[in-house]
Amino acid sequence: MISRLLSGLLVFSRVVICLREVPMLKKIFISAILLLAVTCFILSLLKGNNSPKPVLPTSSYVTVININGTITTGEEDGGLLETSGTGTSAETLMKEIRAAGEDKSVKALLLRINSPGGSVTAAEEVGRELARFKETTNKPIVASMGDVGASAAYWLAACQSDKIYADASTLTGSIGVYMPYMNTEELFKKIGISSGKIKSGVHKDILSPDRQMTPEERAILQKMVDEMFDQFVTTVATGRKMSPEQVRKLADGRVYTGKQAKELGLVDELGNYYDALAATGKLAGLGDKPLVKSPSGKKRWDFIFNAQLKNMLKQAVTEVLQGQVKQGPATLQVKG
Repeated sequence: MISRLLSGLLVFSRVVICLREVPMLKKIFISAILLLAVTCFILSLLKGNNSPKPVLPTSSYVTVININGTITTGEEDGGLLETSGTGTSAETLMKEIRAAGEDKSVKALLLRINSPGGSVTAAEEVGRELARFKETTNKPIVASMGDVGASAAYWLAACQSDKIYADASTLTGSIGVYMPYMNTEELFKKIGISSGKIKSGVHKDILSPDRQMTPEERAILQKMVDEMFDQFVTTVATGRKMSPEQVRKLADGRVYTGKQAKELGLVDELGNYYDALAATGKLAGLGDKPLVKSPSGKKRWDFIFNAQLKNMLKQAVTEVLQGQVKQGPATLQVKG
């Protein structure tokens, strides 16, 4: 199906290029036919092809949830045309976790983490969905960290997992919160730029880069950071069965190796993905070689309607229409 889509897009782009050589009225007619053909093509993909779908036998599985790159809120733009994975959206993770919770054949979750962290809000949203999975199914959750599982990624590993696995060289921890800001006031002065603003309240332009932060504003922001940090500490303390005081001693923002994290109680076992999968299977009563089921949170056509593909189609149609506008007056002048 992917090859069919790529072939269709290639034909579409070639036709758009050819349309630049066609008079205006023919362009309008061909554009209408082209848009109808693209619509029919996409609808045929949504209906599926004639090849039979593989049907999984009725059995019991472990669902592996992959958490890669920066964790953010909102929908992912990625899909078929994405050249590289830059992160994971909370929306995608929540859909996958909820789908696993509603699937009777799924007996456990394995979180495969390779992420430096991300948004506090994203971690909170996904953590709440993991808690809901645990409360409604009472099924085990295991976390397995690869190269890195730090900051918000460690938040997700710690919040509901029955066991956390890491390699000895994994970078983890980084328990903390920070809020970056920049001050360009002196730079603006050097290049002769001055700025002003009309605001509704004294703190409306807090974190504005063109002026110094006031002590009162710093206190406001520090209170926000402290509040989020307390939430992080509480989450780790609850998940790891440690006291908040114990966690705070480790939570100065530094990262730990997997080996150090195990010695400090932040990780349960040293091992790779397959070690974690075997442990997940045992906790779920499936043995040490459980069957793995891919997440079903994404609809099969999600990859078609991603932002990049929509922008590509929009750009192609816009080029056609702009060609009509540009050549229209010229054609009329020649005929006149």
